[in-house]
Amino acid sequence: MEFSATQLAAVLKGTIEGDANALVHDYAKIEEGKPGTLSFLSNPKYENYLYETEASIVLVNNDFQPTKPVKATLIRVPNAYLALATLLQLAEQHKPGKSGIDPTAHIAASASVGKNCYIGPFVYIGENAVIGDNTQIYSHCAINDNAKIGSNNILYNGVVVYHECVIGNNCIFHAGAIVGADGFGFAKNPDGSYFKMPQNGNVIVEDNVEIGANTCIDRGSMGPTIVHSGVKLDNQIQIGHNAEIGHNTVMAGCSAVAGSAKVGNDCTFAGFVGIAGHIQIANNTMAGAFTGITKSVKNPGQVYHGPTALPAMQNKKAFSVYRNLPDFRKEFYELQKEVAALKEQLKQKD
Repeated sequence: MEFSATQLAAVLKGTIEGDANALVHDYAKIEEGKPGTLSFLSNPKYENYLYETEASIVLVNNDFQPTKPVKATLIRVPNAYLALATLLQLAEQHKPGKSGIDPTAHIAASASVGKNCYIGPFVYIGENAVIGDNTQIYSHCAINDNAKIGSNNILYNGVVVYHECVIGNNCIFHAGAIVGADGFGFAKNPDGSYFKMPQNGNVIVEDNVEIGANTCIDRGSMGPTIVHSGVKLDNQIQIGHNAEIGHNTVMAGCSAVAGSAKVGNDCTFAGFVGIAGHIQIANNTMAGAFTGITKSVKNPGQVYHGPTALPAMQNKKAFSVYRNLPDFRKEFYELQKEVAALKEQLKQKD
């Protein structure tokens, strides 16, 4: 399908600069733009591509001011990246969805499946499980006994939802995600062996959550592990038993939250962030890649970096010292020699 700049601007409530009749039928990165494609510019470091791109239409922020002539038609919007996401989501919604139940799927007689659902090949749905309307469950997923899944969800291939777990509405679970596996709880016997602590809780995932591929959310040992509404978890993330992730918090790949940690709302964590167990993280906390947070963060809006989770500016100062340690070491040894020489001179005078 083709769309004109006029049509796109109407959807996005944007303003047009250039040819209002310019047409696009595909998307492209700004550095790879071709005639008939739509692109966007939100990061200033890519501005130079704007003056070279062959893309027919480019989304830009309202406050952007070009420094050279631009061939493409511009659509000005408050947030170019968000505008692109809006268009991509609209395109995704117009793709025909799957429906129907594959004959190889196993659905327990006591289970309930809502209207307009898709149940793919070799899906297992256990006793008393509930699946809401318009939910799509792709091949080789397992929805175990007494699990409850709301409406308008997508579970891609190989997702496993353990018994008693609850998932809200409008969620996406990518391939291999595991919801409700046992938490890591063991008591040590006198002989040195380990006794497994039963994990009798469950997992509650609220609405509008997206879980990345191979991410694991462990069930609580007593009571639930909770992922609140709007949370976005990347691939290969570990959420420990009885942890709680606050509303609209986002976490990049390979991060981990240990058991019983409470993460606040609207937090942002880069990749490989580790959060220790039984601590609390205030709202709007941000942590850079490879940050280790071992103590509670009490004040909201803090930014942390480094393996010991120092405030960002303090971490930069500490790293600048660390980076110069070889020079400091050399100077230290030279000072030692000078001090030794001065001591020897003082001895000779005495």
